[in-house]
Amino acid sequence: MRTLVECEIDAQGVRRASGRGGAERPRRRSVTVNLAESPLAWLSTRGLIDARQVEAGERLRADYERAALAPRVTMRWDSAPVARGARGPDAGLDPTSAQIAAKRRFDAAIAAAGPGLNDILWRVVCAGEGLPIAEKALGWPARAGKLVLGLALDRLAAHYRLP
Repeated sequence: MRTLVECEIDAQGVRRASGRGGAERPRRRSVTVNLAESPLAWLSTRGLIDARQVEAGERLRADYERAALAPRVTMRWDSAPVARGARGPDAGLDPTSAQIAAKRRFDAAIAAAGPGLNDILWRVVCAGEGLPIAEKALGWPARAGKLVLGLALDRLAAHYRLP
């Protein structure tokens, strides 16, 4: 899914969506941003991480979502999904068992990344934070997150035994 928004940018980065009271300031350069693109996909399209690292990150994110570890604001009222021809590591499991298995896989992958690396993995891959936001939250210097994320994704790929 693509959610495109036109944003004005300046030397500090994205400022605001255009079309909102642009009369008070002169027009700056604008860029089209896909709001549905994950930080992992963004890094991949710019050649900052390779396909092996993307695959490892996507596996971690899939287990995070299958395990339903993300916080919820309210009660979930939709019915439990009916498994029809399930594929992958949870084939043949009822929804509860599949969720538990995904949680175990997620915990094992995070443990394999190790302390210090699992923080950046969770923030960028699972929570969908951009690198600058994750670096600031972790108290790291600018551009340190790219290197540490690459190391974490390599360790995660080794855990998944990706070629």
